[in-house]
Amino acid sequence: MAIDIFAQIVSIGGFLVGLVGVGLIAMNVSRGQSWRGGSVLAAAGFIVGALFFIVGEGLLLVGPTERVVVFNSLTGELEEARGPGIHVVIPGVQQGIRYDVSQQSYTMSGSINEGNIRGDDAIRARSVDGQEVQVDLTVIFSIDPVNINTLHTNWPAQNYIDGLLRPTSRSIVRDVVALLAAEEIYGGSRELMQDQISQQLVSQLEGQGILVTSILVRDINFSTAFIDAIEAKQVAEQELARAQTEAQRRQTEARGLAEARIEEARGEAEAIRVQAAAEADALRLVSEQIAANPNLIQYLYVTNLSDNVSIVMVPSNSPFLFDASTFTDLGADFRAPEAAPTDDGQ
Repeated sequence: MAIDIFAQIVSIGGFLVGLVGVGLIAMNVSRGQSWRGGSVLAAAGFIVGALFFIVGEGLLLVGPTERVVVFNSLTGELEEARGPGIHVVIPGVQQGIRYDVSQQSYTMSGSINEGNIRGDDAIRARSVDGQEVQVDLTVIFSIDPVNINTLHTNWPAQNYIDGLLRPTSRSIVRDVVALLAAEEIYGGSRELMQDQISQQLVSQLEGQGILVTSILVRDINFSTAFIDAIEAKQVAEQELARAQTEAQRRQTEARGLAEARIEEARGEAEAIRVQAAAEADALRLVSEQIAANPNLIQYLYVTNLSDNVSIVMVPSNSPFLFDASTFTDLGADFRAPEAAPTDDGQ
């Protein structure tokens, strides 16, 4: 049990005892009896009650997550704020105002049951391209113990949330949204927007006694017309990408087919060239042999006659096709033609 509460309970008990003593005095006097016993009881009760009342009012117990702003009614000034622990103050002269310095959150939301204010409390702003943007925002903050007197002076009656935190947050969100296009916010600039809001909010509130821990952009909503336009654009972009992919595929297939045909034509051309070269080499060899051995033609003619031909009849008035003596007189320099090389080079 807290000491100040205990002192208040004892004080109340003392005053009750004093009242009982007064009652005894009245009863004894009416009976003609001595009233001294009642007077002693009344005096002791009132003294104890007054003493513990002063003690209870003069002891200031501050919790670990609290700070107490102390106002001196004699000087009219704020004294140094009291931190956690037990402090002695002058009752009636030094007045304490408690502040919670633990983490707090304040939410502005379009959903009825989510925000600190019941109903649609989303922040409505206009983007740089004129689109309406609705932002649900949560600010996580705490009171700066060092500047708590400044906060109390500027915003008495603990009106710092409605008077400072809420309007400042809404104004900054509108300023940041006004610098961005709605399509950017809808796309990848949400984190950028959140960072800019956080930086500006920290900068504006820190010197006034509020420490912003973080801000959370809970939701962003756009008009139905804008969402429909974005979705139509995305569908068109997907169709275009699909068409480009199909065109690239067909182009690749056509290029591959063309390259295959070119390679096939090159192969055929190479085969023709090799065949022509081989034939040219064969003819060259034959020409060289004929030039070296003029009788070679007759020799080849005879060797290519059918073995079954034994008699050849020619007109009587025709000269001999060739001289038989040439078959036996080919000369010492006769050389048979060389065989053409095969495909394997042999």
